[in-house]
Amino acid sequence: MSRPDFGDFPSIFQGSTFRPGDPGYTQARTIWNCRTMDAGPAFIAQCADTEDVVTAVRYASDHDLPFALRSGGHSTDGSGMPDGAFVVDLSRLKAIEVDPASGIVRVEPGVTLGELDAATQKHGLVVPAGTVTTTGVAGLALGGGLGFNTRRFGMTVDNTVAHDMVSVDGRRVRTGADENPDLFWGLRGAGHNLGVVTSFEFQAHRIGPDVHSGLILYPLDQAEEILTALDAHMAGASRALTVDPVLLPAPPLPGLPESLIGTPILILVVVHTGDPATADEAVKAVSALGTPMANTVGPSTWLQANSILDVIAPPGRRNYSKGGYIAALTPPVAAAFIDQMGRAPAPDGPGVSAAIAFQAVSGAVHDFDEDSVAFSRTGAMWLWEAVVQWDDPARDDQFLAFTAEALASVKPHVLSNSYVNLTAHQGEEWLRGLYGSPRKFRRLQALKAEWDPRNLLRFNKNIEPAPDIGPIR
Repeated sequence: MSRPDFGDFPSIFQGSTFRPGDPGYTQARTIWNCRTMDAGPAFIAQCADTEDVVTAVRYASDHDLPFALRSGGHSTDGSGMPDGAFVVDLSRLKAIEVDPASGIVRVEPGVTLGELDAATQKHGLVVPAGTVTTTGVAGLALGGGLGFNTRRFGMTVDNTVAHDMVSVDGRRVRTGADENPDLFWGLRGAGHNLGVVTSFEFQAHRIGPDVHSGLILYPLDQAEEILTALDAHMAGASRALTVDPVLLPAPPLPGLPESLIGTPILILVVVHTGDPATADEAVKAVSALGTPMANTVGPSTWLQANSILDVIAPPGRRNYSKGGYIAALTPPVAAAFIDQMGRAPAPDGPGVSAAIAFQAVSGAVHDFDEDSVAFSRTGAMWLWEAVVQWDDPARDDQFLAFTAEALASVKPHVLSNSYVNLTAHQGEEWLRGLYGSPRKFRRLQALKAEWDPRNLLRFNKNIEPAPDIGPIR
């Protein structure tokens, strides 16, 4: 079937539609990750409600038309606005409902993490999620969801209790432990391949508003010793404590000598969400892993704590990352990353242009069975990513090379399973190992064949449908 010209797009659609050249098209196609800013989708259907989602998806199905999904637009691969594509835009679906008694929070896919936190904190609740306020809830929750409460409560997928979904042929579907349980399993880790989720239900937990958070800064010559000591320290630390290291050229920060700005340093991002009476002692023990140049950790609100990384993830820049899981911050791993930071490209534009960041995948993450959701966690204690942000398209190759070189420098130590959200696509072999075991990948191929047999949802780290795969054991 040939590609439509969209002149027959249903008049019952209540939202906004955009073709190239239309007023508002440029704004509608602009997403947080501007690396693909020159891409021109053929048609953007910006949905006003769930009925619009049904209309748009049925149109795609009737025309056998592959379509992309846009919610927060943070995709490392820029998959929310592909060139020449039909885009179902969910960014206007912003409803949030909080049940303070049960802690169940219902969220539509256009909601960002900052909006979610603001709504839940009115009731002293937090949904375990990510660390940058402009991230879209949908993409994060369909791939995994890793943040400052992961060690305490698990991933976002571990705290998801239900979905409402529109299937690729336009049917409304409900998922949960007792409703379409196989689909419920797959949506928690590989959901970008299986349907269009129009609402999520999460289990929130009581946290805040008062927590402790801040940054501890060290010179680079202490980094290897601190990183390896941190690995052992966190194994026995309270789950209420998260310490995420970042290697980066020093940004202008309070307490940092001007002469060090631009020099590679180690920053520990510290968040403590437990009993405030124990926070000072916990932070002091972390600080003592080295001799800090500055320490800003102190009392804060949860909203302040969970926006602390916004400064290194501004919108409007070209973004890319590569990374994966490692089992431990061993001396060879730490040394390789430190050496790589010495090879970082010169800054391009304001803010941080290159960093190697780590997030803890420990504590409560491993309370959940590997096969409980599609998301994989076996063996992982840390997620690392080489992150680059820049403005000049002429320097694309230079910044992309930094991420590839960082991956190559630690390749022997990187696990075969990984986290789909926080890395660019690394090829078919990597994709097959992403979800842990061959059995899990076959199960996802079968789900894809059941729920998207024509592979209309292919603008992603794509799992192709494979119905004739034999018994799954």
